[in-house]
Amino acid sequence: MLGLLDIPPLLIVELLALGMVAGFLAGLLGIGGGMMMVPAMTWLLAQRGVDSGMAVKMAIATSMATILFTSISSVRAHHRLGAVRWDIARRLSPGIVLGGLASGAGAFALIKGQGLALFFAAFIGYMALNMLRDKKPKPGREMPGALGTTSVGAGIGFLSGLVGAGGAFMSVPFMMWCNVPPRHAVGTSAALGFPIALASTVGYMVAGWQLPPALPGAMGYVYLPALAIVAVASMSLAPVGARMAQTVNVGVLRRLFAVMLLALAGSMLYRAFV
Repeated sequence: MLGLLDIPPLLIVELLALGMVAGFLAGLLGIGGGMMMVPAMTWLLAQRGVDSGMAVKMAIATSMATILFTSISSVRAHHRLGAVRWDIARRLSPGIVLGGLASGAGAFALIKGQGLALFFAAFIGYMALNMLRDKKPKPGREMPGALGTTSVGAGIGFLSGLVGAGGAFMSVPFMMWCNVPPRHAVGTSAALGFPIALASTVGYMVAGWQLPPALPGAMGYVYLPALAIVAVASMSLAPVGARMAQTVNVGVLRRLFAVMLLALAGSMLYRAFV
C-alpha cells in the first residue's frame, strides 16, 4: 500500500489540497506544480520528523515525480486547445533528458539540502524579477538552431532536476524571449514537463538507492505515499487550469507567474535558515 496506512488522516488531507492547487497551477502556468509543492512538502516532511536537509531533498524528488502524472493531464488539455508547439518540444527534449539525468543522478546527491534551498530561492527569484520587468524581445528573434536548442534544453533539465520543478521557470521565459506567444510557451512547457520529470526521477532513484528510508514508504529520496496522493489530486485539476490559461490576459498571466515565483523564492529562502 506504499505506506499509505502509516499516514495520519490530516496529512492525507493536506497532500490532497496541495495536489489540487499544484495541478491547477500546472495547467494555468505550465509550471508542473513543482515550484509550489517543494516549499509546502518540505514543511510537511519536517513536521513528521525528517531532518531539514533530507526533507528538502525528499520534497524536490517527490515533487518532480508527481510531474510525471500532472504533465500528462496538463499537456492533453493544452494540446486540445492547440497551445502546444510540438516542434519546439521535440527539439528541446534530448538536451532536457541528458541534463535531468546528470542532475538527478549526480549533482543532486552531492549538494547539501540547505544549498539546494538557497539555490532554488535565488534562481527562481531572479527569473521572476526578469519577468516583471517585461522587457520585450527583439521582433526578429527566433528559436536557435539544433546545437543551441539542445544546449538550452540541457540547462533546463539540469537546473530543473536540482530544484524539483518542471522547467517552466526557464522554458517559458526562454520561449517568450524567442517570440513564442505566451500561451504557446505555457502549453509547450507543459509538454516538456514529462521528459524533465522522467529523467530527473530516474536520477533521484539511482542516487538514493542505498539510503535507508526516512519515512515508511520512502524509496531513496522519493516519498511514495505523498507521490500517490498528490498525483491523483493534481491530475484532476490540471485540465481546469489549462482551460483558464487560454482566457486570461497575456499580461496578467505573466504577472501571475512572476508573483508566484517570488512568493516561492521567499518561502524557500526562509526554509534554508530555519
